[in-house]
Amino acid sequence: MKLTIVYDDIKNKGTDVISDHGFSCYIETDQEVILFDTGTDGKILLHNMKNLGKDPKKISKIVISHEHQDHSGGLPELLEETGSVTVYRIGNEKSTDSVHYVQVKEALKISENIWSTGRLPGEPRDEQSLILKGSQGFFVLAGCSHSGVENILQAAKTHGDIVGLIGGFHGFDTFSVLDSLEVIYPCHCTVHKQKIRRLYPNNSRDCSVGTSIEI
Repeated sequence: MKLTIVYDDIKNKGTDVISDHGFSCYIETDQEVILFDTGTDGKILLHNMKNLGKDPKKISKIVISHEHQDHSGGLPELLEETGSVTVYRIGNEKSTDSVHYVQVKEALKISENIWSTGRLPGEPRDEQSLILKGSQGFFVLAGCSHSGVENILQAAKTHGDIVGLIGGFHGFDTFSVLDSLEVIYPCHCTVHKQKIRRLYPNNSRDCSVGTSIEI
């Protein structure tokens, strides 16, 4: 399974992509392509995908972690470029001929080796995260961690031991929760990126637009 960050607050210098406040991750499996979150601006999202060689028409499913603009704002313009897709989100939307909306409440299977934690209580927004089973073990992909990193990891552990965490952690600072993880990618809104890098120099990785992660 291959993950590519296509929207983030940071980009690598010298690359023809655009950084912007928001998050999106393009997930490629043997079965299908899934997009997790859509960033803030659809034009930026599509620009980055094009320059990273990621085709929106290959996307069959879209998962929106929570109803904030920096995670769902790019959806309308993205849907103009996709074919028929299923969108999993916390909010309740009416399906159309080409877009089937699934309102996520309980934990559910999204695809082979990919599950949603289900709707977890959060402040200021409830949120869902993804659990991904890779060749190295189970990874969690989070949008903003409004539900709390501890709670998200606990929900994900119903599938097995978690070896990696990727995404936005906001102001999370209970760092000992990360002790058992082998890989940590603090992205997007994570306030304490530098401290996480100092505490876990061998396990933490940089995250930016274009970052590619094989799991």
